[in-house]
Amino acid sequence: PANKMSERKVLNKYYPIDFEFYKLPKLELPKDRQYVVRLMAPFTMRCNTCGEYIYKGRKFNARKETVKNEKYLGIPIFRFYIKCTRCLSEITFKTDPKNTDYAPEHGAVRTFQAEKLAEQ
Repeated sequence: PANKMSERKVLNKYYPIDFEFYKLPKLELPKDRQYVVRLMAPFTMRCNTCGEYIYKGRKFNARKETVKNEKYLGIPIFRFYIKCTRCLSEITFKTDPKNTDYAPEHGAVRTFQAEKLAEQ
């Protein structure tokens, strides 16, 4: 019983000398895979479906994917999918490396822009 408990904590396992790693099957992941990430809302937005305001800094579990055939000076552009906190409709936005910002894409409209305020 004592050696079972210590075995549970071991990080490295013993592999025999004649073990052939190359015979193990490789895990093949798709290129256009979506990752689940935790992020904060990059700007204040208003849901198009229910009118709920989602303020900058609100935390979400989002799906992140790389946008196909879209790059800016070799920088990949990412798309994020979040759900509205009230009606659960999907909201998407993309990274905008040209303006070092994010661009709302679908499901919500941006409400406050500091750049427009600074120009006036």
